[in-house]
Amino acid sequence: MPYRRLPNTDLSRIKALKTAIEKAAGTDFQDVAISMKTLSRARSVVEKFERLSLKYQQTLDTQVKANIAFQSKVKNARMYLSHFIQVLYMSVMRSEIKPEHLDLYGLQDANFVVPDLSSNEQLLQWGQKIINGENKRVARGGVPIYNPGIAKVSVMYILFKEGYQTQQIHQKATARTLDEVSEFRSEVDSVIFDIWEEVEKFNAELQADERLDKNREYGLIYYYRKGETMDENR
Repeated sequence: MPYRRLPNTDLSRIKALKTAIEKAAGTDFQDVAISMKTLSRARSVVEKFERLSLKYQQTLDTQVKANIAFQSKVKNARMYLSHFIQVLYMSVMRSEIKPEHLDLYGLQDANFVVPDLSSNEQLLQWGQKIINGENKRVARGGVPIYNPGIAKVSVMYILFKEGYQTQQIHQKATARTLDEVSEFRSEVDSVIFDIWEEVEKFNAELQADERLDKNREYGLIYYYRKGETMDENR
């Protein structure tokens, strides 16, 4: 025998509800297989669920678009910061900057290796350390590093930091709306379940093939087990 299974995507959930609502709307009152109470609940639920789903999609789209621009800022900040550190190391090797001054940048134990800047958090942390270190060294009378200068590095870092903070806001908004959708899914599934139960009960006395066809008109979805055919169940 075929078995039914509730929808497993939000679009299919909305489709299932709308199919039942539209079928009921186009059927004579006495022939509607769903109670008015369940039908009213279905209309209310699908309206809210569509609104929540749209809100989630909009926040996700905003996050994705913002992330495209943000990745460019990440790339620039990482490139300038890495280049600056390499120039700093070369200056130390040429004795233009004293080795002990690496302490100001937090690079005293780095063994002339550029720190790992692969994550946004590492880039955020090291960017601030390097900018602070250069400013401290120059304030003590040290000759500024050029090509790139710390001013240019700072601009790229600030743009990255602002983009990072904005992206965090977008991610939180997306996560919040996704939680709202997820929490409401149980209500949606409950309504769909009630509709399908009522429809199957209403058509229970019909012959198998006619019963399944009538049930499908209200959006019920049936699956056949492996090796099982539709004809075998008619």
